Amino acid sequence: MARNINPNQDNPLLDLGRFIQEYSYERDKRKEVIVGNIKIDVIKKGKKEIIVGEVKKSSKFKESAKMQLAFYLWELKKIGIDSSGVLMFPKEKERIEVVLDDELIEKVEISAKDILKIIYEEKPQPAIKIGYCKNCAYSEFCWA
Repeated sequence: MARNINPNQDNPLLDLGRFIQEYSYERDKRKEVIVGNIKIDVIKKGKKEIIVGEVKKSSKFKESAKMQLAFYLWELKKIGIDSSGVLMFPKEKERIEVVLDDELIEKVEISAKDILKIIYEEKPQPAIKIGYCKNCAYSEFCWA
């Protein structure tokens, strides 16, 4: 993680996410693979390409989950691995396929540039408390 800032590993929501990932989709043999700076929840070989799975506890934040998975697919593409993705929401029994098309690549590239701008700022922007803060595993960095 940037500047060695990592989420609080004791956050109960991270524990819940790890539990859901570990005990859902037990038929999928290849679980949690690290490639470079990404950690893939589920990976398996499809008919034509690698299928990357991202397990989420809820579909509440579908767009951010899609962007996370798209980033993983983009990173794999950069090292020559063609892949497609699937978002998996086991509690809801829902799956959403994600294909890295030109439009999604452009969104990922813009987001990556914006994130790098933030990372390389000399000082962080002042924290603004929003609804997501109460469950965030990084909250101690903003509000300690």
